[in-house]
Amino acid sequence: MPEQQVRVGGGTAEGSLHARQTITACDESTEQSVMVTMEEVLSRGNMLMAFNRVVSNKGAPGIDGMTVDELWGYCRESWEGIREELLSGRYAPSPVRKVEIPKPGGKGVRMLGIPTVLDRLIQQALLQVLTRLYDPMFSDSSFGFRPGRSTHQALDRAKEHIAAGHRWVVDMDLEKFFDRVNHDILMSRLTRQIEDKRILKLIRGYLQAGIMEGGVISPRSEGTPQGGPLSPLLSNVLLDELDKELERRGHRFVRYADDCNIYVRSRKAGERVLDGVERFLTTRLRLVVNRDKSAVDRPWKRKFLGYTFTQHYQPRFKVAPESVKRLKNRLREASRKARGRSVRRVIAELQPVLIGWVSYYRKSEVKKTFEELDQWIRRKLRAILWRQWKRPWKRARELIRLGLDRVRAWTSATNGRGPWWNAGASHMNQAISTRWLNQLGLVSLVQKAHALNR
Repeated sequence: MPEQQVRVGGGTAEGSLHARQTITACDESTEQSVMVTMEEVLSRGNMLMAFNRVVSNKGAPGIDGMTVDELWGYCRESWEGIREELLSGRYAPSPVRKVEIPKPGGKGVRMLGIPTVLDRLIQQALLQVLTRLYDPMFSDSSFGFRPGRSTHQALDRAKEHIAAGHRWVVDMDLEKFFDRVNHDILMSRLTRQIEDKRILKLIRGYLQAGIMEGGVISPRSEGTPQGGPLSPLLSNVLLDELDKELERRGHRFVRYADDCNIYVRSRKAGERVLDGVERFLTTRLRLVVNRDKSAVDRPWKRKFLGYTFTQHYQPRFKVAPESVKRLKNRLREASRKARGRSVRRVIAELQPVLIGWVSYYRKSEVKKTFEELDQWIRRKLRAILWRQWKRPWKRARELIRLGLDRVRAWTSATNGRGPWWNAGASHMNQAISTRWLNQLGLVSLVQKAHALNR
């Protein structure tokens, strides 16, 4: 950073080359010190990597309004003083900006705390060093927010447990986990591995930084709001104690962040496990199990990371019905904004959503879901066109232009039925064919999933 006069800002070729060289040097280092210090956090290479990551992630400004584009200039002027405060333990994190976003499915909201870009930079630098310390210690059954691990790997592991005969699942939901993390318990876990009191003080400062809403700062005595780079790692540090307890008891489980599924051979065993784990979480970690959302059930009756499973003894992946419903709701919202736009433009706007969705759900081995969604999307696009044509004479003219004979075109245009009915009728399927929509750029989910899986 500026203390070392590292030139990254402005996107110069020299800065980019230096960034690549520094990152490569850090990646090639195989020996990591178990003891972490503030000096290591603030080292030139680590701060440069953190800066590049924060800038590439973009993100909204915090309470000070500073954007990621302004970060480099600010650091050039002020980094020497900031670094001295960090080294002396005097640095005080800024409050986070409160943002609420709807939860998937529209049930309630999720609270995010957006740190300032400077605090995101410092948190990212901490994260990089602490990840090298903690990640090798984490459970092999933990997959969330870890380098080289993914949701798909977590799903593969869950499938292995079911195929091995553990055909009951303890689907455990932690109530408002990120809002209820106990600071003292988390800090006690961190002190087991971190000896540098400056790092511990800084982390506690981030945990206790207030939340600003409407110009008023509210203090925080518990929780680690989502939004900062450090929160996922801290959640894994705390829940690693749960992982170790489950391993000690010999359970088969998969955890992704606060989603934890434990696989057992019978309902009775599952109920016993749920009761025991709930007692452990309450007494040791002061976390609350949401009994309304938790259950002991068959895996194919529950969802995990957006997927569910078939009932076969060698289970297959299947997209959970709730995931299909959320996609349809998102596409409905997009189609409501389509009035006056060409179908080509509507398709172009839908494509990133569809490609992102099928990229995640490509593991589904039940392709009927993709086929039905393809049909539904095409019908939705035909309904948009029918609405845009509005008048019977306009509909008849367009149907004739698209290849229907005059009598059938006029009969169809004046049938008095609604857009959705007509979008599924034979005259619109003939006029607005699948091939015609594909030529406008519409991607088939079936074909895209097949291409991604090759």
